Parts: sequence; structure tokens; C-alpha cells
Amino acid sequence: MPRATVRLNVTLDPEYAERLGRLAARVHVQEGTLARSLLSTAIDEADPDARAVTEVLDAIPGAWDRAQMGLHQAAAGDAFPVDDL
Repeated sequence: MPRATVRLNVTLDPEYAERLGRLAARVHVQEGTLARSLLSTAIDEADPDARAVTEVLDAIPGAWDRAQMGLHQAAAGDAFPVDDL
């Protein structure tokens, strides 16, 4: 049985959002359609080796600090279940 579609919200830095907008305009598609296609391709081509995934995550500027902040916010009760959104 096929899995249901999962909605995922992604926030892009302004320069990437601008590039995505220009690309979408050039190929005459909606930004979300192009983003979905690009992300699907990147996931398909991603190396499942845990070391490679760690390298990708480590290359995201500020990712560790944001993850730590989220943990602290959750521990302080400043979070709520995703199902409540």
C-alpha cells in the first residue's frame, strides 16, 4: 500500500529563496513544485552512509546551535506537539 504524502515546511535563507524564485520563473513552474522536485532528487542521490549525513548536517551554518536551542526550549516547556499545530 502506498504511503500517504507527508507535508514538510522548509525555510530557505533569502539568497536561496531568491535563486529558487528565479529558477522557477525560468522554467515556468511554481516555486513549491520546483523545490519539491529538487529536494526529491537530492534525497534520492544522498549517500545513506551515516558519516556522509553527519558531514552534511555539520555543514549547515548554525544547525548545532539551533538544535541545542530547541532542546532547551522543549525542556523549559516552550514547545508543543506538532499535532497541535
